[in-house]
Amino acid sequence: MTGDTLPDWRDSLPWPAADTHKHARGRLGVVSGKATQTGAARLAARGGLRIGAGLVRILCPPDAAAVVAPTIEAIMLTPFGSDEALAEAAAEMDAVVIGPAAGVNEVTQANIRALAGTGAVLVVDADGLTAFEGWPADLFELLDRDDVLTPHEGEFKRLFPGLLDQGREAAAAEAARRADAVMVLKGPATVIAAPDGRLAINDNGTPWLATAGSGDVLAGMIGGLVAQRMDSFDAARAAVWMHAEAARGFGPGLIAEDLPERLPAVLAALFAQSSH
Repeated sequence: MTGDTLPDWRDSLPWPAADTHKHARGRLGVVSGKATQTGAARLAARGGLRIGAGLVRILCPPDAAAVVAPTIEAIMLTPFGSDEALAEAAAEMDAVVIGPAAGVNEVTQANIRALAGTGAVLVVDADGLTAFEGWPADLFELLDRDDVLTPHEGEFKRLFPGLLDQGREAAAAEAARRADAVMVLKGPATVIAAPDGRLAINDNGTPWLATAGSGDVLAGMIGGLVAQRMDSFDAARAAVWMHAEAARGFGPGLIAEDLPERLPAVLAALFAQSSH
């Protein structure tokens, strides 16, 4: 691992106890796009499963079910035909990831509105952010302080025009305040900001993460930790660090599919140095 000391969120990691069962480890939902756009959700779901969520369920439009079903094993699947049906399917979830290849349209907007009423912690990524370009306040009014937004700089500019002129740290802090949610401003040095003023900069970034789908895995990892009731700011910091550590351990040739499979080694090293 990089650095001389482990990061300070390590004592908050949700290791299972001897009597822990899968539902106690958290239930994560991941919303899929249409039949031709299911890969991103599957990446996010696998990231959430590998990081320890006890139960992961992909929630997909009916046309995507036949595509997704043959590609998953431990991950569950529930089709939904409307935003009301999505809310019903997600009612028992502890956290839900929405946005990866969800579609930049009013359907995604409606789905986020429906999920906001479920009580699940939301991790909003990719298309879930861009769908509100021009109407950021409509998204922000749906969010709670434990929800997480995960934009790269392009997505950030669509929701917060001109804010990056202040610099990445100041921009992320102000964005978290405006959205009243945890902000993960992705980049070579990812900035994580909470609406209460907490701010962190990840220091182990690696260029091997510049590959399609890596952000989808990260969204699932954050969702997987939050589903296990880890504080959202700490969960975001931990997931960003482990995401980079997994990529660093793989090195050249990394593709997004490799990241979840590298997580066990990263987690084992953290567990060996934990107090459990």
